[in-house]
Amino acid sequence: MPKINNDHALRDALNGLDAQQQRILGSRFAQHVIRLSKDERVNRAIEVGMRNQVAPGELEDAFKAAKAYATKTYTACGKDTDWLAQADHFVAASAAAALTPDALLSEKQNRAWKAAMQARMAVNCTLIEDDDAPETSEAEHQYTLAEAFLG
Repeated sequence: MPKINNDHALRDALNGLDAQQQRILGSRFAQHVIRLSKDERVNRAIEVGMRNQVAPGELEDAFKAAKAYATKTYTACGKDTDWLAQADHFVAASAAAALTPDALLSEKQNRAWKAAMQARMAVNCTLIEDDDAPETSEAEHQYTLAEAFLG
């Protein structure tokens, strides 16, 4: 397996995953930023998404919970520039992306890629909020997670 050290390699690797693998890895991307989540339903949805064996109804419920919270918090984005509230929104959006049902995806969409991008947005919001935040690369962490998942 080639080393994943840039977004092109990550995207190529994610495009080779089946739907379940995309869900699990996408949920792992969301789980890495779960500390920024303020909603327990989103946190539970992420945990459901990371499981190998899960009932279809449970997946649907987890998606609905994450999507509902992401939709609710979307209206707060940009309002008074509360960057931590926006980070919370992007964690929910990351979880919802990972859990998106097949029927709601277009041919070119990839759950794990979209979840990764939303997780990065969550981290970016924290960097804007806190000038003293450690400069960690969410992208590099995602490369490492993907390599471990595929290895």
